[in-house]
Amino acid sequence: MIKPSIDVLVTKVDSKYSLVVATAKRARSIVEGAHIMVTTESTKPVTNALSEIAEGKITYERTKTGIK
Repeated sequence: MIKPSIDVLVTKVDSKYSLVVATAKRARSIVEGAHIMVTTESTKPVTNALSEIAEGKITYERTKTGIK
């Protein structure tokens, strides 16, 4: 079972594309040394980024040139 569930994640974003882009950007920042804002058992940056999005710790802004 994937945690957090995709059903929970899609309620936090407007599309699956936005979810992928926001997750990738946050995972890159975690790899570069950013502080992880949630407590998880995982050490993987993508899982941590998804958990942060599911808990509402990460938000995004959609612009004409991409996602900030």
